[in-house]
Amino acid sequence: MVTISYITAHEALDSRGNPTLQATVALSDGTKASAIVPSGASTGKREALELRDGGNRYGGKGVLDACENVRMTIHDALVHKSPFEQGMIDSILLSLDGTENLERLGANAALGVSMAVARAAASSQKIPLYRYLGGVNALTLPVPMLNIINGGSHADNTVDFQEYMIMPLGFENFREALRASAEVYQALKKKLHALGHITSIGDEGGFAPNLANNKEPIEVILDAIEAAGYKAGTEIAIALDVASSELVSEGGYKLSSENRTLSSDEMISYYAKLVEDYPIVSIEDGLGEDDWEGWKRLTQKLGNKIQLVGDDLFVTNAKILQQGIAQNIANAILIKPNQIGTLSQTLEAVALAKRAGYRCVMSHRSGESEDTFIADLAVALNTGEIKTGSTARSERIAKYNRLLEIERELERGRYLGAQLFV
Repeated sequence: MVTISYITAHEALDSRGNPTLQATVALSDGTKASAIVPSGASTGKREALELRDGGNRYGGKGVLDACENVRMTIHDALVHKSPFEQGMIDSILLSLDGTENLERLGANAALGVSMAVARAAASSQKIPLYRYLGGVNALTLPVPMLNIINGGSHADNTVDFQEYMIMPLGFENFREALRASAEVYQALKKKLHALGHITSIGDEGGFAPNLANNKEPIEVILDAIEAAGYKAGTEIAIALDVASSELVSEGGYKLSSENRTLSSDEMISYYAKLVEDYPIVSIEDGLGEDDWEGWKRLTQKLGNKIQLVGDDLFVTNAKILQQGIAQNIANAILIKPNQIGTLSQTLEAVALAKRAGYRCVMSHRSGESEDTFIADLAVALNTGEIKTGSTARSERIAKYNRLLEIERELERGRYLGAQLFV
């Protein structure tokens, strides 16, 4: 019988140069696997908590205490346990911590171990991670949501909305969809350069120009789509992540680039006009995480027209999602494992969303690494969509390259493309 021999953890660096936790699990059959935990910049207040050291080291962001929790408390509890009982492993992790948001051991400690155990189990059985987690039904290559213009807390520029994304819908497979997206990204760079804008990039690989308002990025992207030889709306659509919780100010939503503050209803009208004028198929966090009454009205107004994604709103938490389902709020959920703390809880949120007819979008964080776990997880759970940045920065490209590899392996793999929003 294969069991866990030891578990350890060390600091690694994420894509912003901040420390994060890398967990390693070794099994009795000689298998060893590791996982690196990502970290967000724009975080919902109900997320599970990372454990950071404080003090002067790494500006207080060190994770030595979380690593020590893995090496001591978690190791002692899980050694000699079966790695193939993911639910049991994650239940032990949650019980060890004993808090609602994993503040004692740290969500970074719990998730690192949870992911590493799953990866070790898959490796021990000599099957890909997506097949181990998803079984024979793991067949869907996700439609990417590529963040090609960054704003908000992801960039130091004048744009209020956090992410302007493209979604390649009019393609038969993932590789062609990714190729088209890469071509649009390069066309966008040329377009921005020709307009005299800087082409430096933000945390997730999108460009971070200083544009006049929150509509101009959409128009520039549409020009880039056309310049690359594609049709906006049918082949490549637009998606937004507004991250509205970051805009909340004095009872409204402050749009600094437009020098005005809007109420919830004014924001809803603002979005309705954008959807009318542009080929937008998805808006994420259109209102703040506490503005549930506004979310109800937003969903009534646009829920039958476009995808409305809850990120800070739901924080991958099945209990909070259940409340949203009961109140008919949003119609999709962003899935970030480190928002909730364990793999099993992540799977629970996805299962609940699917039962309720909500779409699921697998997602990276702004502080990422070369770890490709979420690429396999998106295929395993057939989420159909993935957010993992632009076609720049190696920590983002690693996920796309892994998906290309998975597509080559799958004999009956499918890419939803235009069927995603049917």
